[in-house]
Amino acid sequence: MTIKRKQKHVLGLSGGKDSAALALYMRDNYPDLDIDYFFTDTGKELPEVYEFLDKLEAYLGKEIIRLNDDKGFDYWLNQYNHFLPSGHQRWCTVQMKLVPFEKWVKSYLDDGYEIVSYVGIRADEPYRDGYVPTQKFLTIKMPFADDGLVKADILTILRSTGVGLPAYYDWRSRSGCTFCFYQRKIEWVRLMERHPERFEEAKAYEKNACENSTRGESYYWMGKNEPLSTLEDPKRIQQIKEDHLKRRERYFKKKRRNSLIEDEKLIEMLDLDAIYDDIEGAGACTTCYK
Repeated sequence: MTIKRKQKHVLGLSGGKDSAALALYMRDNYPDLDIDYFFTDTGKELPEVYEFLDKLEAYLGKEIIRLNDDKGFDYWLNQYNHFLPSGHQRWCTVQMKLVPFEKWVKSYLDDGYEIVSYVGIRADEPYRDGYVPTQKFLTIKMPFADDGLVKADILTILRSTGVGLPAYYDWRSRSGCTFCFYQRKIEWVRLMERHPERFEEAKAYEKNACENSTRGESYYWMGKNEPLSTLEDPKRIQQIKEDHLKRRERYFKKKRRNSLIEDEKLIEMLDLDAIYDDIEGAGACTTCYK
């Protein structure tokens, strides 16, 4: 005889627009579902992310559960022999995002629950590499994709509820750690201008990694042969800004204006990856930036 398992509904928030809009959408359109909202905190997130989560929590009227790995970035950096995380080795996502989530849901799975996890993949984007469950009785659902919602709908949800977009869209295109390696060079410049203490922390991590590398390699956040210290040169900063301005102008010339968005600065941040001829998210895991 098959025993019917209890259901636990969970929705992970990254601090990004899509997961936030999904939480609002589920609350207002599926009120009968008792959903646990959670945020996995690396301890190195943008200050604006924490502010946005507090605002979102107030609208949801429900606590956003804060998960973490109980060890912190410095511990894992040491475990990985001071090798900074990168697009090729995203140990930060694995150890500080996915593992804490798996530990959290395991107690429910062990207690006889079936877990349904909701992810903010939209109908206007292909299925992205995100969390692929390895546990039995853990299912992923994508309500936006299933219900045909696209980016314009996400912006409408955020605005109509009064929650709005997170403040980091004034200068950065995604949520996540202050030293996320998926940042564009223009975003590193803006981090230095907006949060100089966080920029200095990123620079110190980079310097430490180079000095303590056991592989004889140097890894820099901005790419090969370009440590963050190069941004101490005003000429390099100006060059990055001018290059970005040229890319931005080319993009706006060929892009049809979205009547729902009048603010060109906001369009720039929402479409920054496209400005650099890349897919949305630039290959980042949906766990971090959605």
